[in-house]
Amino acid sequence: MEKFTTLNGIAAPLRMINVDTDIIIPKQFLRTIKRTGLGIHAFNDIRYNEDGSDKSDFVLNKPEYKNASVLITGENFGCGSSREHAPWAILDMGIKCIISESFADIFYNNSFKNGILPIQLSKEQVEQLMQSAENDPDGTITVDLDKQTITRGNVLSFDFDIDPFRKHCLLNGLDDIGLTAEKKPHIQDYKKKDQEKRSWLYQG
Repeated sequence: MEKFTTLNGIAAPLRMINVDTDIIIPKQFLRTIKRTGLGIHAFNDIRYNEDGSDKSDFVLNKPEYKNASVLITGENFGCGSSREHAPWAILDMGIKCIISESFADIFYNNSFKNGILPIQLSKEQVEQLMQSAENDPDGTITVDLDKQTITRGNVLSFDFDIDPFRKHCLLNGLDDIGLTAEKKPHIQDYKKKDQEKRSWLYQG
């Protein structure tokens, strides 16, 4: 998993609440266990017309936001059915940080495990960032995970909270496999001792 330290990028304002996982990645695209390749299908039903062309009113289709790496959106983002494909799709399309008033628990946890930083701010702070992104699309936003700050130009600056363990994992690029790999010396030591005690298990 890629490390998340400091992110500088364009922020796209998605003025929607209760964006569920079927909006993020519709069920017909769940026929893969690969983490890549889903970005093109992210937000499919609100992103494309029936003929496959882009919907001009969808924020991530607008030229000024097409390369956004931060998504600012409404409350209860990621609700609905549990599917890890949702953060896979969002990350694959280039979004590395999502700012919202609130997230659905499962989506929130899955985001951390896949290298996305979900940040919860107050309703007022989210609205200020949303308006700033709408009024100045070319302005960049800086997310500093180590300092736990969000800044936009010289006007807006907010602190955010994050669980220390999740922060450690993101800063060091550790998913579940990476966390297990950190324990490799202990695992090997246990295996060696167990082989001495129960050698018959390792025969054949």
